[in-house]
Amino acid sequence: MKFEAPVAVTEIANMIGAELVGNSQLMATGINEIHKVTPGDISFVDFEKYYSASLNSAATIIIINKKVDCPQGKALLVVNDPFSAYVKLVKFYRPFEPASKAISDTAVIGEGTVIQPNVFIGNHVRIGRNCIIHPNVTIYDHAVIGDNVIIQAGTVIGADAFYFKKRADREVMYDKLESCGRVILEDDVEIGAGCTIDKGVSGDTIIGKGTKLDNMIHIGHGTIVGKNCLFAAQVGIGGKAIIEDNVILWGQVGVSKDLVIGKNAVVLAQSGVPSSLEGGKVYFGYPAEEARTKKKELAWIKRIPEIWEKIKHLS
Repeated sequence: MKFEAPVAVTEIANMIGAELVGNSQLMATGINEIHKVTPGDISFVDFEKYYSASLNSAATIIIINKKVDCPQGKALLVVNDPFSAYVKLVKFYRPFEPASKAISDTAVIGEGTVIQPNVFIGNHVRIGRNCIIHPNVTIYDHAVIGDNVIIQAGTVIGADAFYFKKRADREVMYDKLESCGRVILEDDVEIGAGCTIDKGVSGDTIIGKGTKLDNMIHIGHGTIVGKNCLFAAQVGIGGKAIIEDNVILWGQVGVSKDLVIGKNAVVLAQSGVPSSLEGGKVYFGYPAEEARTKKKELAWIKRIPEIWEKIKHLS
């Protein structure tokens, strides 16, 4: 998320009650997760094993729970609980805005776009030209939808990320990391009925130009889907996955978080993808492997009873 105007690091430090270490003249331009930070961003880290990655990232200002050597030109904001400090900033700079009507006065809707009955369009949404938004679609605040987009009935665009921090010493153990990202649907995208596409925690969930989604598909927070992809019904994709251009995922494929599926890959129905896949190949099974290899394995598995009988006979 980018701020409307730069904010002094001293103001940020005062807001969250942090000790400022390093460059006190910096201006913050946004809030972001460590894997998406750009210069000017604020990020946070609360596990020592991630300190190095955070300190050496593009983030300019880092909220951290221990005083360490500050990289030149950056600023550290030292607090006991960086997670809660980060959430406080999100709530302040992108507060929840209750809806007063079904289609917000702050929404911008392009020429030729058709909005069917019972659609909800939140605050600061931008919808392009010649789109069709079918009944009972919900579009949360700040979503951006391009031209010629079709969204079928009952789909939800921009719900909060599924992202929590466990507090084992509490009766209610999970703290919510507030989402301040967006969903972006590029031109000529079609989203089927009953789909859910979550906004990014702080960045954007993006569905690339010309991509088509079938019914009952879930796209997790911060996922980037390339151009001209095709996803069949009941595909589920975890947060922060990267799906490159022209990828086909057939029915009920499950994709884990934080991985890459390469350009022109095809994953056959009911496969599970726990780790990254190279582009230009066909995959099947769990864990997903090249389909030819997996099918040969299955053929041998089917022969196990026959082989066992032969072994018993020989003995």
